[in-house]
Amino acid sequence: MKSILCLALLSTAAFAADYPRVIFSDEFAADGFGKAWGHYKSSSEVKGGVLVGITAPTSDHSAVDHIRIEGERDLEVSVKFRFVSDKAKSFNVWFDDKNYKGSHAGHICQASIAPTGVTVSDAKTGGFDLTGGLYDRKKANQLTDEEKKMLATKAAKFPVKLSLEEWHTLVVTTKGEEISVSIDGKAVGSFKSPGVNHDTKSLISLTTNAVDVEYDDFSIKGVAK
Repeated sequence: MKSILCLALLSTAAFAADYPRVIFSDEFAADGFGKAWGHYKSSSEVKGGVLVGITAPTSDHSAVDHIRIEGERDLEVSVKFRFVSDKAKSFNVWFDDKNYKGSHAGHICQASIAPTGVTVSDAKTGGFDLTGGLYDRKKANQLTDEEKKMLATKAAKFPVKLSLEEWHTLVVTTKGEEISVSIDGKAVGSFKSPGVNHDTKSLISLTTNAVDVEYDDFSIKGVAK
């Protein structure tokens, strides 16, 4: 048990050493969102010391709550979360660049967290790539077999088992072409793909699919300059 705890502490210390510079943080201590937060089709609230992720029942898009930063390549996003009930399906941590016009909505890469699995993906050169109409054909279910095979190489899935109602700590990092995920100090998995190596990730989002996910102690950190 001691050796496992030591490994977890070493892993956490390694992340802290790699990303020592705090770009943004929010403990949600006051009710209501701070001025830095932006939103897209979100009914989320900050109350009782947590961010309550809410997608309105009438919405055609999951609730997005985001922070804009100066564009950087290598970032660490940390957030505490809990799935309040079995109505909670998943949430995403997105890294985007709204000035990049080569992918839908400037999507670059993401980590999707569900109670039974984690998916990480390269959106820039994967399923959101606008080159040659790929994204539009995907939406219309008109992909060729070769395109389907290619897109399968743009994501990786890892099994997890996350208890409902309990708080967990998620850390998502990007470093060059690699995006990595740890939960509660334990490595879940990492994935390398060219699109992750985007120099100006400038919009970091929490996307709630669809309700009953709560968040706390959110932070964005960068490498030393």
